[in-house]
This record gives sequence, structure tokens and C-alpha cells, in this order.
Amino acid sequence: MVKSNLDALVRVAVEGQVSHPGQRGGFTVGFDDRPQMRPGMAGVTVNLRVGARALGWECDHGEPGVSAEGLNPDRHLALQVLAALGNRVRMTSGLAQGALGTVTGKHAFVLIDFPAEVLAEICPGDRLVVEAWGQGLQLTDHPEVTVRNLGPELLGVLGLESGADSRLRVPVVATLPSRVMGAGIGMSSEWANCDVMLHDADLVDELGLANLRLGDLVAMEDQDHRYGRSFHRGWTSVGVIAHALGPTPGHGVGVVTILSAPAAALATRAVPRINIGDLLGLS
Repeated sequence: MVKSNLDALVRVAVEGQVSHPGQRGGFTVGFDDRPQMRPGMAGVTVNLRVGARALGWECDHGEPGVSAEGLNPDRHLALQVLAALGNRVRMTSGLAQGALGTVTGKHAFVLIDFPAEVLAEICPGDRLVVEAWGQGLQLTDHPEVTVRNLGPELLGVLGLESGADSRLRVPVVATLPSRVMGAGIGMSSEWANCDVMLHDADLVDELGLANLRLGDLVAMEDQDHRYGRSFHRGWTSVGVIAHALGPTPGHGVGVVTILSAPAAALATRAVPRINIGDLLGLS
């Protein structure tokens, strides 16, 4: 395992609640100029979990599993910033009280996976606690690699390696060119995610992304996501697919950043399958 400052990290209990879907009653105009009204963000999505396909759903930024929010704006920001992928979650109220889940993504909400039978019992408004730790994580042998949103639980199973050339080597299922990066550029890397514009079927075929799944690890070319998300030639960022395709122009499939570095410090290798649902034993 790659060396880190894991022993220096603190664990913080952060309370949240299951969000409720909202609707203003208007149509969204999609990339194809057609008005539509589809299930969107928030709530509990029982049949969309990590490991499911990222494309082909009739939804708008479909968030898998439970979408959690803070009890007020300050607490919501704390939940967004402090939670990391792989962190453990415990339900503290409702029919599913005591059930354990796992943080798998970030969007407008923190996204949490639970077993299917538990998801069927969770309701909007139910309380939960995230055992948040991971922010401040550093890879001590790779100081040029910035870590974001990566929980120690996930770090230990990612298969990271130190190469003979001193570069950190990371397995990914695909590499995304900078031209597909959309909404989220310019935002903080600890907040929400960056959308990848994959509306064009020919582009999806060209990039070999037709089978992209929620939870897949992907690389993003020419992306510097250390303190915000920006174009930076010669840099690479690695992230996890967090939510399904959204129809709005400039939006798309969400990717949560976990690593960012100059190409001289980070290398990716293509593998046919690497998904956090498999790595964490979720589905």
C-alpha cells in the first residue's frame, strides 16, 4: 500500500438528513432543445445504485441511493467538505435506524449507498451520521499528488502503486479529454463534482464510454483539481463517477475528484473494470 499520513487524520461525526426531492413545475430544456420533466436530484433512489450504468436513464442528474443534506447551510457545507468517499454512515432514525451505509459520491448532496432492502425503508427526513475522515490525507512518498475526497476505507483498496519512475500509478477504466468537461469547472474540488458532457452518442462511441458505470474510476486530461477545477495542460486528475447523465447543456455525468497532479508525478493505466462498488463490496 502507498504510504500516507493516515495516522494523523481525525474522525468527525457529521449529522445530516435524507433530503426530499423538489419540483418547481417547469420544464427543463435538454441538449436536444426538447422540453422535458424527469426525476432529478435528492431523496432516495431505490433502483439506482453504485455499479449501475451511468447512461440511458430517464432522469436529470440521477443520484444513486440516498442523497443527504445538512440541517442548515453551515452544516450542509460541513457535510459536503468533510465527508469522503468510502466513509461509513449510520442511520439514526426511521425504519432503517442502525443500518450502515457508505459515502459513494458528492453532488448537490452527499450520496450514500445502502443495501437494497435498507433503501426501501429509508424516508426523506430520516437522520443519519457520517463518520467523516479523509480531508487532509497526504501520500507521503508522492508529495506532488493532491488528495481530495478520498476516505481511508477506499484508499486501501484502490490498487495504487509507486512506479520505478517514482510516479504514482492509478488504474482507471477510461480517460476523458478536457473538451468534455462541463459544469463544475472553477468550483472547489471538495464541493459537489464536475459534469462530463456525454450527450452525443457518436462521441460516447468514439471515447468507448457506452458501458460507463456509477462508481467507475476515470482520468481527466489537462485538469488541475487541487484548489478548484481548471484546465491545466500536462496535469491529470482522477475521479469517481457519482451521478447519472443530466440532459441540460453543459452538464452531464458527475465525477468527484480524488487525485490531482502533474503528469510527471501521476500515471494512469487502463483496466477493463474498476468500480468502487466492487472494491468496497457494496453491490
